[in-house]
Amino acid sequence: MFQISDSEADELVLLFRKMQQEIASAYLYKYDLIRNYLMEMIHYGQKSQPLTTYNNTHNASARVSSLFIELLERQFPIASTQQKLILRTAKDYADRLSVHSNHLNRVLKESTGKTTTEHIAGRLVQEAKILLKQNDWNISEIAYSLGFEQLSHFSTFFKSKLLYHP
Repeated sequence: MFQISDSEADELVLLFRKMQQEIASAYLYKYDLIRNYLMEMIHYGQKSQPLTTYNNTHNASARVSSLFIELLERQFPIASTQQKLILRTAKDYADRLSVHSNHLNRVLKESTGKTTTEHIAGRLVQEAKILLKQNDWNISEIAYSLGFEQLSHFSTFFKSKLLYHP
């Protein structure tokens, strides 16, 4: 917990108001903007921490893991049926991060206990559930938005993941 001044509180309140305005807007990339406001708040809190509390064990592996998670999350939420995932495979992410896919997989497995493919599949299932519940898109539109060219591939993928992770 941090003690903040009135001017610091005003700055944080302003960020919350900006987020509230964006969530109500029709701006296509509003979630990216809200994510940036949230990151600003996180950095504000980190700057407020005493320097001695920082954990200096960050290394290249932690950085790669962090960048992977950021890339994965940056593709969501899917806001329109015209939006399609760009990064779908471990190789896509590894190429974007300029590392070998085996290295990315090893780093993620060490830091999170999950492989690259497990992270991607888990996030796809999570987004599919959200899209199925929260809008009136048909299943083929959802499948296309999530990067599946064939509806049957999406159905097989989704059913297999639900069997193991309901």
